[in-house]
Amino acid sequence: MNEKQHRYHAYLLRLWQESPQTDWRGSLENPRTGERQHFATVNNLIAAIVQQTQGDPDELAKLSQD
Repeated sequence: MNEKQHRYHAYLLRLWQESPQTDWRGSLENPRTGERQHFATVNNLIAAIVQQTQGDPDELAKLSQD
């Protein structure tokens, strides 16, 4: 992977709430690969984006749920 590819991320972001009493959930889909990550909370999704741009990929995997 070249440096430009490593510094560019594109995602399809989806957010939903199953009922007014539940937390918002979300997913990020990589449009190039179709890989999708699901998140139980918006805070986890935001943390994953921060981790993607600043940190360890292993920590990113811990934030998402299948």
